[in-house]
Amino acid sequence: MTTTAPQARASADLRLTDGSSVAVVGGGPAGSFFTYFLLQLAERAGLALDVDLYEPRDFLQPAPQGCNMCGGIISESLVQNLAVEGINLPPSVIQRGIDSYVLHTDVGSVRIELPLHEMRIGAVHRGAGPRDVTERRWQSFDRHLLEQALARGAKHIPARVEDVGWQDGRPWLRARGGDARAYDLVAVAIGVNSPTLKLFEKLDIGYRRPLVTKTLIREYRLGEQAIGDTLGTSMHVFLLNLPRLEFAALIPKGDYVTMCLLGEEIDSALGDEFAGTPQVRAVMPPGWQASERSCQCLPHINVKGVDQPYADRLVFIGDCGITRLYKDGIGAAYRTAKSAARAAVFDGISEAAFRRHYRPVCRTVAVAVAVADGLAVGVTVAVGVAVAVRVCVAVALAVAVGVWLSLPAATVPPFPPSSVRNHTPSAANTIPRIPRPVHPMAWRAGVLKNDWSQFMHA
Repeated sequence: MTTTAPQARASADLRLTDGSSVAVVGGGPAGSFFTYFLLQLAERAGLALDVDLYEPRDFLQPAPQGCNMCGGIISESLVQNLAVEGINLPPSVIQRGIDSYVLHTDVGSVRIELPLHEMRIGAVHRGAGPRDVTERRWQSFDRHLLEQALARGAKHIPARVEDVGWQDGRPWLRARGGDARAYDLVAVAIGVNSPTLKLFEKLDIGYRRPLVTKTLIREYRLGEQAIGDTLGTSMHVFLLNLPRLEFAALIPKGDYVTMCLLGEEIDSALGDEFAGTPQVRAVMPPGWQASERSCQCLPHINVKGVDQPYADRLVFIGDCGITRLYKDGIGAAYRTAKSAARAAVFDGISEAAFRRHYRPVCRTVAVAVAVADGLAVGVTVAVGVAVAVRVCVAVALAVAVGVWLSLPAATVPPFPPSSVRNHTPSAANTIPRIPRPVHPMAWRAGVLKNDWSQFMHA
């Protein structure tokens, strides 16, 4: 056994055949999707494959034992695509449908409604829930996908991979408490927080882990009714002028609200500072205490994918390969997993085959990351300008009203009625001044406040 990569062979030699063995390292969405599609497509091609799926986590357990440290948002397009593939998500998995976004800034808030007010986004828990969950009302999203993959015929090995290498040109794996086994193909689908990922850097294939940054995820147990009365069915996004904070969100779920923070040098202190802002307190239930959190983690996320997520007999999918920055990582896992499975079954498992048939999808996801990143900056600027304009209009109107109120009463010739042409102006024809209270500046401040409120919450 060795860690040195084998010499390149002809592409025709590196193909899956009847009885080939495949290892999938990681049973999160990327690994489950790949396993599901690999066995589905192999059945269509008349291939019987022996698939081992390595996943040490128990997604039926709450908190760290079963959580994959994710905000838990899935798009409607993914839900529909999965239904077409035969993977249906029951209502017990989708904890709350999201029908709108509310963007909060330092100068105001803007609501963005989804077409036809449909629940086009789903909020889920990746595991069984936070630490203090007492009643299992909701199913784990990751567990549901894993069950779909195992139903296709894969074997679940509930152990962590501890060593990897090469044997006679084939990659081998050794899980905790087990013996090393060589495979015809290894699909790596583990997250960037797993220590197992570092093992694959020693395989002499040029693989280096993705560039990452730290994020903060908190769970607050508020109760389904309280969440419905305050945050409702909107995902609340925050672009605030806080040092080190780039993006934050509050995601309503069943009985919990998930808080997600992204930025530089994220830590608990920044989470506390964000939770104490007026913008956050305005949308949370009265009496809510930021210190009474149910769960918290500080995981890393992929911010730049790897240049070449494949080699002979090896393919990297999901976060350890290419994903979408800050958005729809589960959707990216679905796309890359299906593409890699299709390439493996129909085109081969060589580096050349993956380059021709898997790389284009990876590049599409990478381009989407760049476009989304630029679009996010543009939207931030545009929303900031729009809100600023609304504020300026409100202030201008208030100032105009104030100037108008300071003018003395005036008399003007009335518009002569058709039956009276030689009408003499009288006191009855004067424009009356609007009565003002004893403290006119206080009254004008009230006008300004009212106008501000109408513009900010329209």
